[in-house]
Amino acid sequence: MSNEQLSDFERIKRQVTIFNEIGKTLTSSLTIKEVLEKIFYKVAEYFNPENWSLLLVDEATQELYFELVVGNVAEKIKNIRLKIGEGVAGWVAQQGRPLFLPSVQDDPRFSTKADDISQFSTESIICIPLKIRNKVLGVIELINEKDITPLHQYDIEVLHTVAEYAAIALENAKNYEQVQKLTITDDLTGLYNSRHMHKLLQLEIERSRQEDSSFSLIFFDLDFFKRVNDAHGHLMGSRLLGEVGKLVAGCLSGEQCAARYGGDEFVIILPYSSKQEAVQFCTQLREKLNTTKFFAEEGLHITLTASFGIATFPEDAETKDQMLHSADERMYKVKDDHKDDIAYA
Repeated sequence: MSNEQLSDFERIKRQVTIFNEIGKTLTSSLTIKEVLEKIFYKVAEYFNPENWSLLLVDEATQELYFELVVGNVAEKIKNIRLKIGEGVAGWVAQQGRPLFLPSVQDDPRFSTKADDISQFSTESIICIPLKIRNKVLGVIELINEKDITPLHQYDIEVLHTVAEYAAIALENAKNYEQVQKLTITDDLTGLYNSRHMHKLLQLEIERSRQEDSSFSLIFFDLDFFKRVNDAHGHLMGSRLLGEVGKLVAGCLSGEQCAARYGGDEFVIILPYSSKQEAVQFCTQLREKLNTTKFFAEEGLHITLTASFGIATFPEDAETKDQMLHSADERMYKVKDDHKDDIAYA
């Protein structure tokens, strides 16, 4: 057996080994990030680059962001974003084709953005797209691989196959997340549904008990919502609920969460919030709701008010049902008296 044949034989052995290990990883019970880390650590072990990274496509902004970065520049470049088409990674994401650059210095596709920030010197790049059904999900970048010239056919096959494995793993994870999201999300408002809200509320009570902390619950109901349905139809009423959901979501921060409880009723959970902090949050939400003219671009200028009730754990209630009942009861007191107000005592 010649040296060349021996070299090919050894490459095939390494190829089979890495595919076997990646196959085991894909069928494991790890999270998607853990799966990707294991896959790409094997790739890095195979090619021995100075740095390597996985960049994923943010479809909303049409940018690439670093999902995984390994190497001595990781902390410096992890927050960099590249426009699709920018730099080598951006070009590969845009074209959907791999790119092997033994020297980046004279290639117009190379961007110095990451090098300038990290004070690193990129000499060579191997960049492969992660594609599924002709859609690019991201790219793998191997920087300063020790022996990029010439890249053996077996090495190219490894890269392409790993990229296919990773794309499948990503697509499966996204599909799973989407299904999971649908089971806990209200389809009209995009907020959590009532069933999931009950779970979150119970978890919040348990955490508050363990940490001896407080949290607040807001229950609110839109005033005269039936008039909207009567005047504009139920389709417009459904669209309006969607707009209210967006407005509420825009007011949330940190661990705060909201759900559509049913009909035109909503619940907001404010972790680590006192009664006064909940009143302040509620006041700002009420003002934003009252001053928004919904569907103004369609000439409708629909305005809304709502009745709000607040309950705080543990001073007002100590169980999930008691919290909901307390906030609901206060909300209905406002509803019955004069509407468009907040009750918290």
